[in-house]
Formats: sequence, structure tokens, C-alpha cells
Amino acid sequence: MKRLLLSLFVLSVSGSAFSQEWIEQNSNLPGVSRGTNGFDAVNASIVWAQGYYGGQGDPETPNQEFTRTTDGGETWIPGFIELFDPELGINNISAIDGTTAFVSAINGDLGGGGVYKTTDGGENWDPSNPGGYLASASFVNVVYFWDANIGISQGDPIGGGAGEFEIYRTTDGGANWTLVPGTSIDNPANGEYGYNGGNVSAGNSFWYVTNFGNIYRTTDMGLTYQKFDTPLTDFSATATGGQLFFSNDLVGMLVRRTGAFPTYNAQGVRVGNLPTYTVFRTFDGGTTWDAGAPYSGNLDSANFVYIPNTTTIVATSLNFRERYGSEYSNDNGLTWNIIDSEVQRGEAVFVDGSTGWCGGFTGADQTIGGIFKFEGTLALNNVVANNTFSATPNPTNGIMELSNENAAIANVTVFDLLGKQVYNAKFSALNNVTLDLSALTTGAYIMKATDTAGASQSIKIMKN
Repeated sequence: MKRLLLSLFVLSVSGSAFSQEWIEQNSNLPGVSRGTNGFDAVNASIVWAQGYYGGQGDPETPNQEFTRTTDGGETWIPGFIELFDPELGINNISAIDGTTAFVSAINGDLGGGGVYKTTDGGENWDPSNPGGYLASASFVNVVYFWDANIGISQGDPIGGGAGEFEIYRTTDGGANWTLVPGTSIDNPANGEYGYNGGNVSAGNSFWYVTNFGNIYRTTDMGLTYQKFDTPLTDFSATATGGQLFFSNDLVGMLVRRTGAFPTYNAQGVRVGNLPTYTVFRTFDGGTTWDAGAPYSGNLDSANFVYIPNTTTIVATSLNFRERYGSEYSNDNGLTWNIIDSEVQRGEAVFVDGSTGWCGGFTGADQTIGGIFKFEGTLALNNVVANNTFSATPNPTNGIMELSNENAAIANVTVFDLLGKQVYNAKFSALNNVTLDLSALTTGAYIMKATDTAGASQSIKIMKN
């Protein structure tokens, strides 16, 4: 059986005082000690989250609970993802709007799994790609959508030996899926596989992680994937592991864990040492990483999240036996400021510097608690200087101007939504270029622009 990504959450406890920055909200998940994680925020009003059982033991796995809000958390509406197989557990949620979302689901013992879609707020879930993940080695890890139409699902290699990662792509909101050819994905090593957690997105990019410590990145909305080394040997082994985070297409952080998670005796006393954590940073989308530095924060077993397009990171921890609570860094993880302590703060998501949510637990009164909303003043952070390409006008009648104030343009490639290359042009280190796309037929395309340093960005364009 393939191991699932090691989780950092711990069990719930009662009795906590709340910081003024975090406001308790009611997840309305049924039962005591129901936790929340796997948040996906569409905007400041619409958020979906997974539920899980956080009490002693775990009698109700695999978990198929979720909750969602369409009014910024004033009201959370719980639901049950009733799939045809009760043994399927939910890997992740990728939300489109207040009523439409996708989940990937897996049988942790048997593998396989699939992608499911709801269009009625979770009342009903239907298979979105019934023809996928049917091989004996299939194991779906994640589903992710850039918009209402374009999305991917990623699974482990199939075909024996090194095989090829089983990745599907859709351009019509999950009505049809196409297997991404192995020639579009850097080859995995023999025995390499992915995890159903720790896979991240930012800007136009998506990254998935593996047991060999590699990351695979797509910058063209799932058409192609490049493999990069990291300072890890495995993203979720017992003796070592790590988490990956990105602020935008280029700027990210990797936190490496060295040492196993500790165990605790019946009296709650730790047996063994705490792991140590090292923080590495990248400024080119994970192509290269700096030398790393010890994590200087105040939490143990922390989860991290960037406020998008900034250097501000929020860290949260549920580890009530050690140092737990929340903190933030305004300098890309170099220094940290405590928000609160000795309050269980679960996995978080942030829309901007003043709006975010993190997981909690329902208490003895199961109608109370389960989620916290942040309403602080973290908007005063350093904005990341994003190496952004601008394409105008969009939609275009044929002539389009592409510019980048911070970098020189080297190459522009345009693909149709099926992945066929329909335009390619090279340039001699210009900041502004004119593209003649008049030969393209009316419709939507993906433009991939690359600068002279090798950084690229994908832009969805429309041709009139």
C-alpha cells in the first residue's frame, strides 16, 4: 500500500482563549471534535473546506464530509460527499464558485480512485472522469482547476517500472478529459510516486511532490511538466519530510523536517526529540533553492501559507503538547511575529492581507466552533516583485502587444486548448514585442511567454 502524505494535525482539546485577530465561526459539521482543513477560497465570500474526525481514535474514516460558505463565513453549510464507494476518502477540494467544485477521492488500501463534480453546492456528486484511474497501479492524488473550464488531475505512474504519471487534463469543465502524453512530462524514476497532499498552486503554475523529493511543475495550465530537485529526499518519509509553498509563479518556500514526529505517553510527556526544521527559498519557481536556514519561528509541527503575491507567510499549529498557535512573517520566512499562542490553529488559507481562515474543532456542543476567521492587519506587507507579462488587447482581433517591465522577452508560444502548438516566435531580449495572431481561428488559447532567464508565464487569451 502506498503511504499517504504524513499529516501535521493533532487531536482536539477543549478550553482555549481566542486572539482578537481570529474570530470563531461554526463549521456546522455534525459531531464532537470535527476538524476542518483542505480550505479552498474562491474569494473573500466563497470558501470550501474538508471535514475530518479529530477525536481519540478515528472510527469514521474514510472521511467524506465538507462545509462551505458563500457569505464570508457568517454561515457555513455542511454536506456529505456521498460517492458510490463508501471506502473512498477525499484527497482535496478544488472550488469553482459557490455551487460548483471538484474533489479527488481515493481508496487508501486499494488505490484507484477518481474525480467527482458537484454543481448544486454538494447535494450531488457525479463522476467527472469515469474512464480514468482504472489501471492496477492507478492512484489519484489531486485535482486542480485554474478556472471553470481548465483543470487537471494527477495520479501515480502506471505501466510498470518507471512508468508515466497518470495525468488528465480538461478544457470543458470536466465534461471530457484527455490523458497527458508521457512525452509532455519529465520521466519519473523507477519507484517514484506522488502524494495526496502537499501539492500546491499559485498564479498560473501548479506543483506536485514525490517520494523522491522531486517537484513537477506546469506553467502552461497542465500541458507540460518539468521535474526539479529539492533539498529533500522524500516529501513524506518517517525520518524526513517537507512542505512546499508558493506566493506566485516564482517565489516560494520549502520547509524540510529532519527527524520523526515525537510520540507521547499516557501522561502526555514526549518520548524522543522534536524534529528540526530548515527553511529554503526559491525565486525561480522551484528550479533552484538557496542554501537554507533554520526555522526561527515559535511553533512546532506548523503549517504555512503565503498571502498571495506577497512576502508575508502565516504559520499555524495544532500541536497542543508543544508550541502551538499562529504567527506571521513579513520577510519571506526570515523572522516571525507571534499572533497568538496556546490556541489550536489548523491549516489555513488567505485571500489577502486581512481575510483568511484556519481550521479548528467543534466542541462538546457540536454546533459551536470548528473554524476561525482572521480579520487582522497583515495587509501591511511587502509586495513580491512578480516578473509579470502583460498581453493586450485581450480579446484580440489578431495584433497583440506583449510586455514585461522587469525582464527581457525571449520566446512566445501559443497552444490551442487541446495542447497543439499553433504559434511560436523568438526574440532578441526585448521588453515589448508585437505578436501577429491573425492566422488563428476564433477561440481560446494558452500563451506561454518566457524571459531570457528561463522564467515563464502562461496567459489565457481570446482571439475574435
